[in-house]
Amino acid sequence: MSKEFRYEQSDYERVASHLYRIAGIHLGDSRKEMVYSRLTRELRRLGLDSVRAYLDYLDHAGQNEWTHFINILTTNLTSFFRERHHFRILAEQVLPVAQQPARIWSCGCASGEEPYSIAIACHEYYGQPQAPVSILATDINTTMLQGAERGIYEREKIEGLELSQLRSYFWDGDGSNKGFVKVKDVLKHCIQFRMLNLIQSDWPIEGQFDAIFCRNVMIYFDKTTQYQILKRFVPLLRQPHGLLFAGHSEAFFNAKDLFTPLGATTYRVASEAR
Repeated sequence: MSKEFRYEQSDYERVASHLYRIAGIHLGDSRKEMVYSRLTRELRRLGLDSVRAYLDYLDHAGQNEWTHFINILTTNLTSFFRERHHFRILAEQVLPVAQQPARIWSCGCASGEEPYSIAIACHEYYGQPQAPVSILATDINTTMLQGAERGIYEREKIEGLELSQLRSYFWDGDGSNKGFVKVKDVLKHCIQFRMLNLIQSDWPIEGQFDAIFCRNVMIYFDKTTQYQILKRFVPLLRQPHGLLFAGHSEAFFNAKDLFTPLGATTYRVASEAR
């Protein structure tokens, strides 16, 4: 079946090269069609007839267009309380020994479901109207961050939550907003959303965290980039109780000198790295 726009293997390789250079994201051959499908809207918007023409356009474009390029191609699949066991571990092993306010980093927060889930878990643990917790939520995709800050979701996104959680932490939309919910300020007040590229040379982050959620993010990096990021996590985790939570398909066998697995895709800084 012929494509609407001209698209060659060399174009895909050029896209992959740009994405790796800018964001450290490694694209395998299996992502070729995904790249095409995500770029078609841009080609129509710009009135271009090929992916090569779009890449040539980017070569002379400003920073805003490159940011848009990253936003288009970064995958953002998440949900409330995804991999629920991590939130149980947070409540059982991290919060009881954390200083107050507890500091937690949601790294690769996408559209915000993860940091809001962390905030709910912390409020339920502390049982206070304003839980003593400070959550940093970062992502490279600025479009996703804007949506996360707004905190508005289709109602089906929260169907797995308990009724008490729905009543305590979400407003139900009506009228033109029917079918949507909005996160209440009690959660928003403890979260700071910020753009962050994990491969940039300096992270504008101070202090240490009781937990870092970096789940289903490392799968987009090659082993060398993974190791360098994990190495930078080490001094940011408060010792000795700080935990790193990874995605269900991620394993850091190449970083045994940095992190010790505790099971359930949960890691503690290795003794030799402290």
